[in-house]
Amino acid sequence: MIPTRARPEYLAVALASVMPQATRAQAEVLVISDGEDRSTLAVVDRYGARLVALSQSAGANAARNAGVSAAHGDPIVLIDDDVDAPPGWLDALLAGVADTPDCDVFGGPIRARLEGGGPSACGRESAPITTLELGAADRDVAFVWSANMAIRRRAFEQVGPFDEAILGRGEEEDWQRRYGARGGRVRYLANAGLDHRRTASDATVRALARAAYAQGRAARRYDARKGTPPSIPQELRTLAGCVWHIIRRRCAIGVVLTAHSAGRMREALAGEGS
Repeated sequence: MIPTRARPEYLAVALASVMPQATRAQAEVLVISDGEDRSTLAVVDRYGARLVALSQSAGANAARNAGVSAAHGDPIVLIDDDVDAPPGWLDALLAGVADTPDCDVFGGPIRARLEGGGPSACGRESAPITTLELGAADRDVAFVWSANMAIRRRAFEQVGPFDEAILGRGEEEDWQRRYGARGGRVRYLANAGLDHRRTASDATVRALARAAYAQGRAARRYDARKGTPPSIPQELRTLAGCVWHIIRRRCAIGVVLTAHSAGRMREALAGEGS
């Protein structure tokens, strides 16, 4: 199940990597378009996947819920439209699910791939896109991420759908918190890894900073929803630390971190005024 919104170039890479594996596993591949888009339809037709299109954009969780309703299989495997899944990924994921019948939620490593090299970094900071690396052994964990995730259908029956009011940060975390509150387990499958991509044009400092600013605002909103937002002085200290990191380390990733912190600060001030 692949939610997407008008990103045909990314979707084509994801489908090219997934379709042969799904065919061997006799699994359907479902693309959920967050709003109607002809370019998405063309890519889906080219690779022989199945398309569900929302009539208008409603966010990734709305797309995921539509996919869960439309899907025939169990478990339901979620990936993002900007991944590249190496051969053997799906077999490893499904094997891990089969080997752990008392667990309903699974995920694997998510490796950053910034094409074109990405911004210069000092080596102290992680990649400025979503990653997950929790070691070389399978184990229970608190969270996995929807770029590489599998959920048994019975878990949706118990917990309910993804919360469509959450946009951006916290979308799948909120659902896993509800699942965990019912005593559910989340299992990390170390051999079921894939790559999370950014093309060279999307891996520039400017592009990554723009995305990070929006993610920072979403992260602050999610913290407020949970009732755990840092104070404005705390947010200011974090922002100042990010700026100092740029100056001290001459690290371009620091610009992206600063943009994220600035987004959080902007949302915090907006909340104060509302």
